[in-house]
Amino acid sequence: MIGVLGAPSLGRGKLIRQIEKELETRGVALARTGQLGNRAAAIGLAKKQYHTVASTEWIITQGIADAITAAAQGPQAILADGPPHEALAYLNAALEYRGERIHRQERERLLLLASTQLPKYDLLLATVLDTARMVEQRLDDNSRYRVLVDLHTHALLTEEQIPHLRVTNDLASQTGAVEKALRLLSPAAV
Repeated sequence: MIGVLGAPSLGRGKLIRQIEKELETRGVALARTGQLGNRAAAIGLAKKQYHTVASTEWIITQGIADAITAAAQGPQAILADGPPHEALAYLNAALEYRGERIHRQERERLLLLASTQLPKYDLLLATVLDTARMVEQRLDDNSRYRVLVDLHTHALLTEEQIPHLRVTNDLASQTGAVEKALRLLSPAAV
């Protein structure tokens, strides 16, 4: 399974579509999970800068259930848009954004829940915020939150020593990430 995580509007979806397209052209049967934040909001849970412990726990557990469901269908590959640790980064960013804290035991419980899924991932791709591009765009509350998610995503991956590949908007970085995913998922086809 390959997981792609990062802040909103950093090319996560584009990267997954590139991997998906390449795998499909090679005849690799695949499944894709994702849209967890939107699905959480659809049932009344908070998302983005309003993330809570409850919405984070739902996103992590629903992502786990989605991955199990996808695996049961027998694909050769699963692409996870938003693996469990992403939900933690979003929560940490939301808490900082709002100037709030949660109890250490809650944070540890959520981290443990997310960490149980790490062995299932062959590769984690973490998109990286292009700060030069951010300066060109109008900065607003969403931009501030996006910066915080990016910081918390990479801090969490580093602090927990989670192997991952950083993927920038640079064409070479994107291509390298797609090629690495293809080598893992369809070794004979690359």
